[in-house]
Amino acid sequence: MRYDADHKEKTHAKLLKAAAKAVRAEGPHRVGVAAVMADAGLTHGGFYAHFASKDALVAAAIGQMFEEARARFLHETQERTPAHALVAYIDFYLSAAHRDARRSGCPIAALASDLPRLKKPALEQFANGAARLRTALADKLEQLGHADARQEASSAMSELVGALSLARAEPDAKRSDAILADSRRALKRRLKLEH
Repeated sequence: MRYDADHKEKTHAKLLKAAAKAVRAEGPHRVGVAAVMADAGLTHGGFYAHFASKDALVAAAIGQMFEEARARFLHETQERTPAHALVAYIDFYLSAAHRDARRSGCPIAALASDLPRLKKPALEQFANGAARLRTALADKLEQLGHADARQEASSAMSELVGALSLARAEPDAKRSDAILADSRRALKRRLKLEH
């Protein structure tokens, strides 16, 4: 059977999306190659045409997770003023919908506890992805005239991830919602985004 020129590229993209979903849901150490291939609609035997090892798959999946996070950031912030962009992103990030979207949510919150056990390529993908998100936040803060935009972006990102993680860990729905709401208000106030 002959495939068009971009068949392998499309198959690779489908495989990465399935792997990213599996890493979020199961954690990087519990991801099974056979299950990822099946979820992507592929046979196990085709795996090595795309990756040399499971570790390579996990590293690439982390890169994919951050690409998805970047796309979401752009979706929430494009064609908005810097202040409205940040408010929209904070509202999305600290929402009940994002809290409940463990298979598609933030890679930082999904992976932070697994990082010490990952190999260097995966750590590098994580570090690069987190740095890009931090820079995107800092750019918006700089546009608003914040003198310490890089430091504020780092602090804001820490609060976003921490609040999301705590909200996910809270079994009581009302307390979980309160964690998200309190952090949304505090971040907007601290970053001078209140109207």
